[in-house]
Amino acid sequence: MDLKTVTIWFFIGIVFLVLTNIAFAHCIKRDFKTKSKKTFWCIVSLIPFIGFIFYFLLGARKGVLTDSNEPQNNS
Repeated sequence: MDLKTVTIWFFIGIVFLVLTNIAFAHCIKRDFKTKSKKTFWCIVSLIPFIGFIFYFLLGARKGVLTDSNEPQNNS
């Protein structure tokens, strides 16, 4: 393999890594109806190369964005 091929594959790998991390972070911030559904979609988002595609096509709409700025009731 020449340097050009290695460079191309390196950047393709970086793109997939970034997209996988975005999908996982998106999953963590969302609230699914049950913990098992959230766990399932977070694991799916971590599958290399295709997980983020499945997550954004099928799972992302099933969760609701949580508001982390809401004050918590500590009573």
